[in-house]
Amino acid sequence: MENSHGSARVLQFLGEGTSLTCAQLGALLISSASHLITTQFMKSIQFSRFTILLLGALTVGASQLGSNCLAAPDPNWLDHDHERPLPPVVTPGESSTGTQAGKPPSDATVLFDGKDVASWVSMDGSPTKWIARDGYMECVKGSGYVRTLQNFGDCQLHVVWAAPVPAHGEGQGRGNSGVFFGLDRYEIQVLDSFESKTYADGSAGSVYGQYPPLVNASRRPGEWQNYDIIYTAPRFDEAGKVLSRARVTVFLNGVLIQNNVELTGPTSWLQRAPYSPHPVKQPISLQDHGNPVRFRNIWVRELGKPGKKEFTPAVALLESYTGVYGSDNKFEITREGNQLMADLQGIRFVLFAESPTKFFAKTTDVQMEFMSNNQGKVDRLVWSVGEGANTAQKAP
Repeated sequence: MENSHGSARVLQFLGEGTSLTCAQLGALLISSASHLITTQFMKSIQFSRFTILLLGALTVGASQLGSNCLAAPDPNWLDHDHERPLPPVVTPGESSTGTQAGKPPSDATVLFDGKDVASWVSMDGSPTKWIARDGYMECVKGSGYVRTLQNFGDCQLHVVWAAPVPAHGEGQGRGNSGVFFGLDRYEIQVLDSFESKTYADGSAGSVYGQYPPLVNASRRPGEWQNYDIIYTAPRFDEAGKVLSRARVTVFLNGVLIQNNVELTGPTSWLQRAPYSPHPVKQPISLQDHGNPVRFRNIWVRELGKPGKKEFTPAVALLESYTGVYGSDNKFEITREGNQLMADLQGIRFVLFAESPTKFFAKTTDVQMEFMSNNQGKVDRLVWSVGEGANTAQKAP
């Protein structure tokens, strides 16, 4: 039999009592089907239609078998295992009303509580010109986007917003802003879409330029509207290749409007932009589109395994850290955009900020803290690789 090699492999594993995961079995079945199709086609084009359909179904089924394995329960625990840890307790929040902002869940990070804009800065890290008053913060025309100081990856984001009243303008010029993940890459459109027409993939709740909302659940201008967004950040390998794309699920005023959609890349006005690699955790941003859109009750819950908090300091601060440090073990610190890079003995590390002065790497246990002299000028860093603490002076 022409496919004896592939079939023999499956039978060998099963005959030996080898434990196969469904993903491994799926891969073996796909390999066997592919080998048979190729062999028979090369041998003769007189291949029965039924056999082709059968092998096609086998391949699809095996592929589905492998993908279903990803959703399997944790194999480390028995069903109903009494020793399995219970989930952490979270005190639920309270929903907003037309006049009163709601309360966040107990495990949420509050990004705006109606008091000040301390958690927000301009895109370069300088103080923002957006204003906070009467329990909300408002976009100031021409002031630019604002972003969070803290970075977030996979998360649940709650944002309450209101378009200006009385309504002014038409289409994209009416109550326009946006909620961005990945710094400024992936936008959920904010727009006054109440009895107002524009292109579908630019209306309120759209993944801008890619997916229109499933329905228009907009309230009247001036009324508070609620976004609840589940964001899954894209992943990239070391070479920058996309391993998994960004995904979002969006509720507007309690109505599902985006159902776990997969983004084709960054959202854009004029092009279908491709992905470019970036860290999982990035700031969340709000757009200045020239309209005085208001925001209140903004909070976020990080999803997945807990880790160190990450921040994006001001560009000017990052620039002050660049230079050469040390004599024996020289560190060269450079900046690429909003990220510091460290070069030690020809090995390059991406540095992540856990505070304005402390940084760490994720591939090796590299820790760095930049220190300043009495005049406030950065003149040294304290560093370690795995253990100890070393001080390196900054070269003049």
